[in-house]
Amino acid sequence: MSFLELKIPPLLLMLLFALAMWLLAPLTTPLSAPLALPALYTTVLALCLAMTGIAVALAGVLAFRRAKTTVDPRLPQQSSSLVLVGIYRYSRNPMYLGFLLLLAAFACYLQSLLALALLPLFVLYLNQFQIKPEEHLLQQKFGPAYQIYLQNVRRWL
Repeated sequence: MSFLELKIPPLLLMLLFALAMWLLAPLTTPLSAPLALPALYTTVLALCLAMTGIAVALAGVLAFRRAKTTVDPRLPQQSSSLVLVGIYRYSRNPMYLGFLLLLAAFACYLQSLLALALLPLFVLYLNQFQIKPEEHLLQQKFGPAYQIYLQNVRRWL
């Protein structure tokens, strides 16, 4: 299945997962029912997750822009520099973490257990077909400096 490596842009992947979540949502009991929470609580949680997701993803993009390196995740070999500052001190993949938080927000908004169940699949897909190939290419390009970074900063958080 290596034909999937670095092929689907993560932003498009997030949108595809959001569509799947929206289609699956009517097939499950709302989250608020088993938790006995008012819908307002899940809406507030969704807004908090969405704002955090947007902030984390934008922090990653801005750090790449400041470093004048590519933000195109399909072409990690075009990276001109290794970004180790800002949000990248805490997560090697803040843009993907931001996308995950946005999907979690959408699942809360939909109040759907099935939608929530898609989140681990999103992470598994990104790990296998996006992040691991990126890491391999970045290891080749930046060598020991990237290896030290891998040892000191977690993949997601």
